Amino acid sequence: MKKICALKRIVIASSLLAIANMSFAGEYKRFSVSAGWLHVMPQGKANPFNINTIVKNGTNSTVGSISTKSFLNSVDPNAMGEDLGGIQFNQKEVLTEFLNDEFMQTLLTDGKGNILPEVAGSANIHGLENWQSAGTGLEADDVDTLGLTFNYYINDQVSLQLIGGIPPKVDIKGKGEIFAPMTGLATSPSPLVGILFPDGIDLNQAIPITNLGNKSKAATVRAWTPAIEAQYQFGKSGVNKLRPYIGAGVMYSHFTDIKLNQQIKSDLVAAGHMIQNVMDGQAGAALDGKPSSANPYVRVKTTDAIAPIVSLGATYDFNSNWYGIASVSYAKLNNEARIDVIDANTGNRLIHSKTKVDIDPLITYLGVGYRF
Repeated sequence: MKKICALKRIVIASSLLAIANMSFAGEYKRFSVSAGWLHVMPQGKANPFNINTIVKNGTNSTVGSISTKSFLNSVDPNAMGEDLGGIQFNQKEVLTEFLNDEFMQTLLTDGKGNILPEVAGSANIHGLENWQSAGTGLEADDVDTLGLTFNYYINDQVSLQLIGGIPPKVDIKGKGEIFAPMTGLATSPSPLVGILFPDGIDLNQAIPITNLGNKSKAATVRAWTPAIEAQYQFGKSGVNKLRPYIGAGVMYSHFTDIKLNQQIKSDLVAAGHMIQNVMDGQAGAALDGKPSSANPYVRVKTTDAIAPIVSLGATYDFNSNWYGIASVSYAKLNNEARIDVIDANTGNRLIHSKTKVDIDPLITYLGVGYRF
């Protein structure tokens, strides 16, 4: 009988202890906030720029006065001609000999290193309407900022988390050099040139526009990237101090305060003048890099984006209110950067370029939080 009574006491005590533990475990907090170090490491690679201008393929433009250097640079180095005897020759080599000869210079140039407009004639231009600039693009650099999280707990395991922080200034790196792939055919009314080049002079030049890769940064932007996740936390409140969790949700991105590298901006303004000179029938001035009738300015925009995000992390309870938190997240995030060169005088868009920017950030977070 005594053994039975003792066994009953043990069972009752164990039951009371279990009930107490269950009651304590159920006393989870509804809300929590945390703050800490947020480190963002973009994983995306550069994508080539796609570029188009208002110079349509087949545009005829008067060359006008042009320096001998710019003219020779525009001639296709592989183009062949044929003289009256049927003998083939390299067009660029013959033109170089012509323009270096003192007697021919008196007939073809103004004596100051420029080919006479009546000799230069006109050019039928291709290649500037649209092209893809291989090996170029933009990449976001690593960045650190203050991260903030806010959780609402539906129950002890499931919560909704809002992830934010102070929007950091992000450096954007440029990749590669942009060239304009101009091709075409130049024809001259000069009988002297026409005898040697009855079918015209073939043009083929990769005109340098700007070098993105030799700058420390191509641009800077302010990044706003809030995210919301549904999270599942393993373990129980008041029982397990260390509680791993997994989460999934969406991230929204918006970029402001976009500042383009000043040298790149100047290069694009010069490219705008080049395009306008072609449209004005001043192809020679375009190749010589002279100002045009336009007043170009550069406009840069980025698109907003929504991306999926997944997280893996853990919390460690210091007491019933304070806890530490560490997590790593990944978002499949990309947007589009658009750079336009616009004539302020007419509103015409001289150049339009765009590139996909793969950000794909890997985000680490280490912070301290409070439950209430």
